[in-house]
Amino acid sequence: MINRYNIECCDENVTHDDIIKKVTDSLPPEDELLDLAELFKVFGDTTRIKILYVLFESEMCVCDIAKVLGMSQSAVSHQLRLIKQAKLIKNRREGKTVFYSLADDHVTTIIGMAKQHLEE
Repeated sequence: MINRYNIECCDENVTHDDIIKKVTDSLPPEDELLDLAELFKVFGDTTRIKILYVLFESEMCVCDIAKVLGMSQSAVSHQLRLIKQAKLIKNRREGKTVFYSLADDHVTTIIGMAKQHLEE
């Protein structure tokens, strides 16, 4: 049977209690799900994705990121703040210059896998 959303549904209204219990028991707490949703919101903005992709390629300072993306340093800084709050990037200071990079291999993997998924 196909419902109004054009999604196939079961022909019978039968539940599988063993599967439901297993899945229900494995669901993370609500606060973890909220944190996960917030993380994906960061990935939901094309400007932030561009910045993450730039940092996927190389560590860079705000000035360089702004130049590559054709944005103001202020706009880049604003986005970097949001990305950093999500713990997706880190920074290091070298004299008066602050360099940004992806926080860890998990972020690199997420971006790499997303790219690979889209290319398939």
